[in-house]
Amino acid sequence: MTAVKKIAVLTSGGDSQGMNAAVRAVVRSGLFHGLEVYGVQRGYQGLLNNDIFPMDLRSVGDIIQRGGTVLQSARCKEFYTAEGQQKGADILRARGIDGLVVIGGDGSYNGANKLSKLGINTMGLPGTIDNDVSFTDYTIGFDTAVSVVVDAVNKLRDTMSSHERSSIVEVMGRHCGDIALHAGLASGAETILVPEVPFDMDEVADRMKANFAHGKRHSIIIVAEGVGKGEDVAKELMERCPTYEPRVTVLGHIQRGGTPTPFDRNLASRLGDFAVRSLIAGETDKGCGIIKGELTLTDIDKVVNTKKDFDMVTYELAQRLSQ
Repeated sequence: MTAVKKIAVLTSGGDSQGMNAAVRAVVRSGLFHGLEVYGVQRGYQGLLNNDIFPMDLRSVGDIIQRGGTVLQSARCKEFYTAEGQQKGADILRARGIDGLVVIGGDGSYNGANKLSKLGINTMGLPGTIDNDVSFTDYTIGFDTAVSVVVDAVNKLRDTMSSHERSSIVEVMGRHCGDIALHAGLASGAETILVPEVPFDMDEVADRMKANFAHGKRHSIIIVAEGVGKGEDVAKELMERCPTYEPRVTVLGHIQRGGTPTPFDRNLASRLGDFAVRSLIAGETDKGCGIIKGELTLTDIDKVVNTKKDFDMVTYELAQRLSQ
């Protein structure tokens, strides 16, 4: 295999805090190792538009602390087609770019996988707040998103206690309940509803009534969006216990914004550098992850075709502590 000399980096799918730190690490590590480094603006759409530009040290100055992505992101239906994928590979080859680092979730990984099969050396970095990429304990942005939810719950608890009400907080997580789980545990939520674990609304209502009966002045219920709308949960609870009228807060895209935590900055920096060093070592079509503190490489085929296991140990801990 020919050693890589020119690499590019793009961010794809939903943005997540720490993507900028990852871009910075890829660029600076690549330059440190004597590579030419390019940025692709607006993900795979930018690739097909040939919106590619050289990056230097100054290109990534003062971005490690910023949320969002300086490279921007966009959806690209054309890249789902074989013709679009071939066009992307041809554009990279025409520019002499022989390595590509893709920062995003499963859809982004699928794109990297397709390009790899067309002869482009690729690395995937897990950039998604949902923490739903397999073969990594944490994804870039997850820790910050959890912190955003916990901060919101802390504020809601103050006002709910003042009025002796229940609060339903709807958080992101269509297929993965990790944000709800970890934010619920960290904020002391009384109930956590996630798509991975079946629940009985009668039991949820009984638990809420019992909490108030035992002298609690509030009840916090965190709902992952994959379970359903917070308003629907509130309606069902009102039918069962109208005394404690629930208030619904949908945090929505606020969970994607804000300054990344030190954990996310450090994770992104480690993974970005690791991706570059792996490309230099001749690896391709791999997803970079961190498992028990160790950096790992896993075939992207395996990553995108494996559902991440839900952490039942932590869920059961949250259940025990919420009494």
